[in-house]
Amino acid sequence: MQPRSLLAAAVAASTLLTGTACGARPAEPTTDLVDVTNCGVRQQYRSPTAAVPYDVSAIEKMFALGLTDRIKGIVLPKTVHGVIAKSPYRDEYAKVPILSDGVLTQEPLVAAKADWVFAGWQAGFSPARGVTPESLGKLRIDSYMQEETCYNYGDKPAARAANPLADTYTDLTNLGAIFRVPDRAAKLVDDLRARERALQERADRKSVKPSVFVYDSGTAEPYTAGRRAAADQVVSLAGGRSVTHDVDGRWTSVGWESVVQAQPEVIVIVDYDKQPAQQKIDYLRQSSPIKDSPAVRENRIRVVDYAELVAGPRNLDAAAALADYLEQSGAAR
Repeated sequence: MQPRSLLAAAVAASTLLTGTACGARPAEPTTDLVDVTNCGVRQQYRSPTAAVPYDVSAIEKMFALGLTDRIKGIVLPKTVHGVIAKSPYRDEYAKVPILSDGVLTQEPLVAAKADWVFAGWQAGFSPARGVTPESLGKLRIDSYMQEETCYNYGDKPAARAANPLADTYTDLTNLGAIFRVPDRAAKLVDDLRARERALQERADRKSVKPSVFVYDSGTAEPYTAGRRAAADQVVSLAGGRSVTHDVDGRWTSVGWESVVQAQPEVIVIVDYDKQPAQQKIDYLRQSSPIKDSPAVRENRIRVVDYAELVAGPRNLDAAAALADYLEQSGAAR
């Protein structure tokens, strides 16, 4: 898709009643619209008053900007409800209803009279389930896609560098514009960038950077993080090297062969409700193909909360804590 000019959008608004391809309503001859570029497309948004974010990444980006009062409800899969009790935003979670504890679908959005939906492409929005920016636009529901997921959106996805943190900063900046809190967003992004720079400088001083395997789940094939997932950047900022960095994707399954060959020196366990972390650890130690890896032999297994490894402001907390662990365990130096 190509961005439309504002004049063309205004003309279209006089004849169309549906939203644009990426989910914002077409431009209208009013002064209460804001211009935002999302997934490479310039769009216009009214300020939402009944927003529905999907999953932890989108939800906590809104919480971080103090937008709880603009949320009508959240869609949070049951498998990650455990993140709430450990979240610094647990008081904010308590203020918003959970509209659905499954995947994103149209029904709860319509029932809640949502006016804006925040999710990722193939991470919430799904053509197979019939919930896309286009389908919501026909219902007069605006939407915004997480920038991290834009790389595979559309018939001809644009070439995009893998930089999940930069995508998070873009999301926060765009949310600041959409919800009319640009100064709040700018301050948060400036603070996060400063923390990222400090972590990168710390990582650059390391002469030994251990190989790290991010393990979500799976026995036949491990489910892990590619270079387009925030977890990959968490590992890098902590002073490690992800053994699946060459995988051009976000969260995906890979063969054990490449992981075994990499001989990971540290394992990061993604912790959420689907399976207890201890069960994952027991499997890796007792019967996994990497049970003889340096990470298992040296007991360098770190459990990290799911909410810190999906894209969001808490990625820097995870990176700082992992950097401490890598140094204290002797893996990085």
